[in-house]
Amino acid sequence: MAMTRVDHSATLEVVLDLHCEVGEGPIWDSATSTLLFVESFGGTIYRFDPVTKQLRSVKVGQEVGVAIPRRSGGIVVSCRDGLLAVDQASGVVELLVSVETDKPGNRMNDAKCDSRGRLWTGTFSTVFERKAGAIYRIDSDLRPIHVAGEVNISNGIAWNPQESMMYFVDSSRRGIDVFDYDLEDGTVANRRRFADIPREDGLPDGIAMDLEGCLWVALFFSGSVRRYSPEGKWIGTIHLPVTSVTSCGFGGDDLRDLYITTGTHGSKKEDGQIPLNAGALFRCRPGVTGMPMHYFAG
Repeated sequence: MAMTRVDHSATLEVVLDLHCEVGEGPIWDSATSTLLFVESFGGTIYRFDPVTKQLRSVKVGQEVGVAIPRRSGGIVVSCRDGLLAVDQASGVVELLVSVETDKPGNRMNDAKCDSRGRLWTGTFSTVFERKAGAIYRIDSDLRPIHVAGEVNISNGIAWNPQESMMYFVDSSRRGIDVFDYDLEDGTVANRRRFADIPREDGLPDGIAMDLEGCLWVALFFSGSVRRYSPEGKWIGTIHLPVTSVTSCGFGGDDLRDLYITTGTHGSKKEDGQIPLNAGALFRCRPGVTGMPMHYFAG
């Protein structure tokens, strides 16, 4: 008997039609009730206020992965050179942490912080050299700790509500992996497969966790976001009108809005035209509450 999967698409709407080449990394800043997200290839950091509709931006001069609020003020941004400190008001950009300076073809990609403020991130080869990337932890002392190697395309990171497990996406490996997570030490162990995603179903990209312990994953090339149960079963879907779906993150003051970033990259039609709403920021209310995002302690 086939399992019934919930379609969560009913409330899907376009929030900002920015035509981002690669929109990425929706992070809710609870202190300001605004959404941070980026245009990865263009090196642009956006901050959106859903109440006033105000959209502010700052360019950092290189490709970026994600922007995360910092406990000491401002934001940090994962990028080609490592981790940047950015003051959005003044536009001042400073290199905070260098990573993989010996690998000029690599850059940082997606990143998230645990509740202790440790920042976890991964790198990948921009020329797609196999197994050239790695996973890093950056603590409050700003030391990058190499955690795991042989990564192809580092992407989504998330924790279950108890922070006893950390989920990780290496997009080219056709699925989502999970580690046991020690919150006290900030260490991972026992990496294993959480969910397989066949190639024809799209490339797994950014991920988000809800309060019920279910994981949401954006599937690039598929035009969808999927929800997986804590046991790794595919139980729900959001269908989007564009194919290049990059990431997702919960926001709104009640954390019940799921923001979804998309891109124009990889979505052109045969006649060279870009589909309607490709590269837009979308939002829906799938009926569940998300986990709050944590600030970087460094």
